[in-house]
Amino acid sequence: MKVAILSGSVYGTAEEVARHAEGVLKKAGLEAWHNPRASLEDVLAFGPESFLVVTSTTGMGELPDNLQPLYYAIRDRLPAWQGQPGGVIALGDSSYGDTYCAGGEQVRELFAELGVLEVLPMLRVDASESVTPEQDAEPWLAELVNALRS
Repeated sequence: MKVAILSGSVYGTAEEVARHAEGVLKKAGLEAWHNPRASLEDVLAFGPESFLVVTSTTGMGELPDNLQPLYYAIRDRLPAWQGQPGGVIALGDSSYGDTYCAGGEQVRELFAELGVLEVLPMLRVDASESVTPEQDAEPWLAELVNALRS
């Protein structure tokens, strides 16, 4: 299964988690692809059969600047990804209250618009509790691998 990993990062942590996820998925035998600067054309050229989005959230509760162009291109074009599986890892800081992991929630809303099926509940990685987000995501990634295989 071809998994497109899309990432949005403010300080680089989400990108590191996405790179780590790419390695985990490849090791599990999936064809994972991650390009942190991907355009919609790049994603379409890969021909994804499933999606993983790893994103942080800005202090204002928005998607990071490097993910916004792709996000809006997808929203404007609404590619035919109906029924494809997907998952979201959201990084945030719970001390921000209402905007905690809001970037991930925006991606979930886009998935719903596209008809992408979330195969697992969104993983929230709290910066105020986690110093190893890549490792903290591993159990969830193992569940994602199982869900994508079934």
